[in-house]
Amino acid sequence: MSICTVLGLIFLFYDIVKVKKKHDKLSEISRMSAELMEHLPKIQSQDDEDYQAIISALRSQQRQLRTDMTRHYQDMIDYYTIWAHQIKTPIAAMRLTLQNEDSELSRQLTEELQRIEQYVEMVLAFLRLDSVSKDYVFKETELDKVIKEAGRKFAGQCIRKKLKHSYSPIQEKVLTDEKWLCFVIEQVLSNAVKYTKEGGSISIEYKEPMTLCIKDTGIGIAPEDLPRVFEKSYTGYNGRSDKKASGIGLYLCRRICDNLGHRISVNSSLDNGTTVSICMQHEKIQVE
Repeated sequence: MSICTVLGLIFLFYDIVKVKKKHDKLSEISRMSAELMEHLPKIQSQDDEDYQAIISALRSQQRQLRTDMTRHYQDMIDYYTIWAHQIKTPIAAMRLTLQNEDSELSRQLTEELQRIEQYVEMVLAFLRLDSVSKDYVFKETELDKVIKEAGRKFAGQCIRKKLKHSYSPIQEKVLTDEKWLCFVIEQVLSNAVKYTKEGGSISIEYKEPMTLCIKDTGIGIAPEDLPRVFEKSYTGYNGRSDKKASGIGLYLCRRICDNLGHRISVNSSLDNGTTVSICMQHEKIQVE
């Protein structure tokens, strides 16, 4: 009797150890992504075989769904990228036509056309944010050149709204991607011009360490909106009042600055204007 008891206890202990090992292995696998769930516990029963067959079928379906989604997503990216480039042709043609006429109507239409161009560039930027190629080219770039290129697009609107513009040559070079930094500055200037009332002012200053500050005397941002201004599609109080804000501009700016290794921040209060700061200081970065 005692021998049977001992043998029973041994087999029980063995079963407990075996179940514990199987449980530990499954717990470890459960923390993995589906792609890494390759080495399932050894099949010891018909139930194990059935369950693993179900898991294998589900993993195959998941891989197929992921492949299909990736292909559909890439098709969408390709289509809208082509569309964005194609739409630039009629925009350029309309701009050339408007340049031959100097009237209040032509100036207004030129401004609206510029907004369309800006929206197209926003579409392209949004499409490229998660691009595998990450078409960023880092090099030493003259900050004045980028600022002037971005500011030139808003000269007409500043004149029409009688906005005072304060900017002194900075004569500094920064390590960045010129095209993407220009896009960020354009977005910030666009908001400054848009939300600054007639007769107001916009100033661009450079502060150490390597920080570009764009300040306006516009309507400002409500305190409760400040923590969320960089969230996608968040428009806040001003955006809801404007009815046309998309909540994408500053989101793109933050994402692009993150990719560039820059830091962007906003300081503002209602009716006291807004200051957007872009810090371009790098500790270490790979240069192409």
